[in-house]
Amino acid sequence: MNLALDAMGGDKAPDVNILGSKLALQLYPDIQRIFLVGDGSVLEAACRQHQLVSEKITIVHAAETIGMEEPGAKSVRRKKNSSISIAMDLVKSGDADAFISAGNTGACVAAATIKLRLIEGIDRAGIASPLPNEHGVCNILDAGANPEAKPQHLAGYAIMGTAFARHALGIADPLVGLMSNGEEDEKGTTFTKETFALLKQMPDIHFIGNVEGHDLFDKPLHVVLCDGFTGNIVLKSCEATAKAMGKWLKHELSANPLRMFGAAMAKGAFKALKEKSSYESYGGCPLLGVNGVVIIAHGSSSAIAMQNALRVAVESVRHQVNDAIKHALVKAGLASAVDQPV
Repeated sequence: MNLALDAMGGDKAPDVNILGSKLALQLYPDIQRIFLVGDGSVLEAACRQHQLVSEKITIVHAAETIGMEEPGAKSVRRKKNSSISIAMDLVKSGDADAFISAGNTGACVAAATIKLRLIEGIDRAGIASPLPNEHGVCNILDAGANPEAKPQHLAGYAIMGTAFARHALGIADPLVGLMSNGEEDEKGTTFTKETFALLKQMPDIHFIGNVEGHDLFDKPLHVVLCDGFTGNIVLKSCEATAKAMGKWLKHELSANPLRMFGAAMAKGAFKALKEKSSYESYGGCPLLGVNGVVIIAHGSSSAIAMQNALRVAVESVRHQVNDAIKHALVKAGLASAVDQPV
């Protein structure tokens, strides 16, 4: 398969994108080609520096870059030759099977919506972001694509999240919860109450009701629904807490020789815990709801994170997640049975 990578996207671009591509080519034989999209001269120099020489690499020049601080939709319309736009065009034309970027999330969502269009039956795309818990992985949906959602948008997320969990993660009966400030049915805002009533009427969704923050880690949940504003805050708060706990633990373990000895004995456990809680291990988050595979990575992604983002793209294409979503929407009566091009 062919992948289009926004090589100028991310806080540490283009180096982490070049190194991530180099690692991905070594690990994932399904990749036939990676299109590195960005400033041609900059990318050629970076490839030489990091010794990325492969017939599977094609550099596609893009004269413009959308910065992390720029407004998403406006920048996509204004900068038609940006690395995000040109990489997305490669998916639209069929030259690439998936788009990957650690760049401006708003711009990626806007470009995907404008160029690839939404799947029939979906009103807003949503980002599915994995969060590890005691039972495996729980996907927060939406994690930032649609800050001002409506109840019907979350109903669409429930269908997409269930299809994604079944076909990409191999979960036969995904459990779906609604983020609220209490587990009781009557808890929440007008928005969550209306969403709750809508989800209870959906026969093909295993809706378990409202869930709270602690449920993300100790309940067997597979999809947790919320608007993009709430989801993004939850995700970043969890990331910040994990980092803070790591720093505090390191400080306490280095307080005296006895603790340091104990830490050395438990080095393997600490390493496993770090890998489980690190966003690097999960790589990128699929943008569900558009006619194409779009993977959005963390803005501060490392080379390992980008390697895993490319892996997520490969897996999403292989598992035909969009076809599963379309089938689910037809079954729910929200889309026609006519196939749409991906």
